Amino acid sequence: MKSRIYQGGLFLIILFLLLVSAGCTQGQVPAPAAGPAPAVSLSPAPSAETATKETMVAFVQEAVAYAHANGKEKALAEFSNPRGSFFRGPLYIYAYDYNGTTIAHPVNPEKIGVNRLDELDAGGKYFIRELMDATTDGNGLVEYSYINPTQNNRVEKKLGYVMQVDDTWWLGSGIYFGPAETPSPEEAETPG
Repeated sequence: MKSRIYQGGLFLIILFLLLVSAGCTQGQVPAPAAGPAPAVSLSPAPSAETATKETMVAFVQEAVAYAHANGKEKALAEFSNPRGSFFRGPLYIYAYDYNGTTIAHPVNPEKIGVNRLDELDAGGKYFIRELMDATTDGNGLVEYSYINPTQNNRVEKKLGYVMQVDDTWWLGSGIYFGPAETPSPEEAETPG
């Protein structure tokens, strides 16, 4: 009988030690099971003060990687979602095909499906053409004037960074950096 009590006590001590060493008595939540890693790790949202050229370029590169990893359809849906992972602070992703048609835009969804190739910016520049042309070498920066929806729709200078996804579409983002100089009425009549 004594040996059974001894064996039972020994069993309880071993069980207790196993539970303690496993962390079960700490009230810890077990780690989630390992699943597939996300295709692209998402960087934190920049604030208006930290949206720099470097953060914009990295943001666009991340979006291109996302498009390659997840396919065009899923990427365009994510880029068009104003609550999606590619709308961070002052930065968002827009996408166009090589005909100049908007195929993703979270701020102006009414522009999706609209060909904007002949649209002029506030300074009389064919800015979509210039953005698209900048992708001929894969990527590029373009300065233009555009309405800033976060500043009471005031026209401001904008620096856009664009990057080719493949030979059918490209995407970009931009940062505003101050009031635009609007042309005189005479200059506005003769864009160039």
